[in-house]
Amino acid sequence: METVYLKTLVVAARAGSFSKAATQLCITQSAVSQRVKFLEDRYGYQLLDRSGSVLAPTEVGRIVLDKAERILLIEKELEERLKQVGGKMRLSLCCTPTFGIVCLPQVLNSFVLQNADVVDLKFLLYSPEQAIKGLHDNEFDIAVIEHCEDLELAEFQTFELPRDELIFISSPTLNLTELEIDLDTLLRQRLIARKEGCSSRKLLTLNLAAQGRSLSEFRSMIIYDDLRLMIDTVVEGSGIAFVSKSLVSRQLREGTLRGHRVNGFCSSRLRTLVLNRNRHMERILQNFVECVYVSFALAPPASLGSADKAFRK
Repeated sequence: METVYLKTLVVAARAGSFSKAATQLCITQSAVSQRVKFLEDRYGYQLLDRSGSVLAPTEVGRIVLDKAERILLIEKELEERLKQVGGKMRLSLCCTPTFGIVCLPQVLNSFVLQNADVVDLKFLLYSPEQAIKGLHDNEFDIAVIEHCEDLELAEFQTFELPRDELIFISSPTLNLTELEIDLDTLLRQRLIARKEGCSSRKLLTLNLAAQGRSLSEFRSMIIYDDLRLMIDTVVEGSGIAFVSKSLVSRQLREGTLRGHRVNGFCSSRLRTLVLNRNRHMERILQNFVECVYVSFALAPPASLGSADKAFRK
């Protein structure tokens, strides 16, 4: 039996619905239902209770899910071992866009100089939720995520990094001269924003809600999926944006952008390094974590050594 059926069952149970599982697996809802039904026919028991608003494993379903997760982990470990044939290790990582633009080039340069002959690298830029899903699905070994406080990370090995400071930016042509700007003045501007799911937009939405306001109160809004294009648009004077200060440090120094704060707004978000518990803490993974900390001019955490033992248990 192909493990795709077991993976479909695991995803459906976690998602709580066939439609959500279909979205995550990029297949039709009917295909998800048919795969689960195939397993139920094979084992002779109902595995998911469909009577409520959310799918729930039956008693037998919990037994099958436990074994299915173990089988999928063994399959993943097998794939990793096969990738290592020939002497090369592979490392898959993802990060949120700000870290990817500001910090990742330095981290990768340092890491590659130490491990160029032994590592194949894959990395992608994802939203926080996409990054967590990728870790869940064993697509990634490690992620660096800028996020708000509400992200659930309890099941992963995590290391806290310095928080990321955000500011509003504007072009000098907009004549917003004050560092501290009032909210009504801000809302009269056009907002250049990230798409939904990005933590900078989520943090802005939370800040506005705390003041009894919303994104809809801005004069208008333009949505971008590219941070650099978004910043260039602000430089041209087309609106304001809420971004990481580290992204625009050069423009702020040169005077092509001005930075602003709003009294009462939370202006920072968490930044966390997240490790997949299914990946053994080989020395190669420790090296990457160390390179991340060095990029912030910090000593690697003392707990990194103990993480090695935890991962090997």
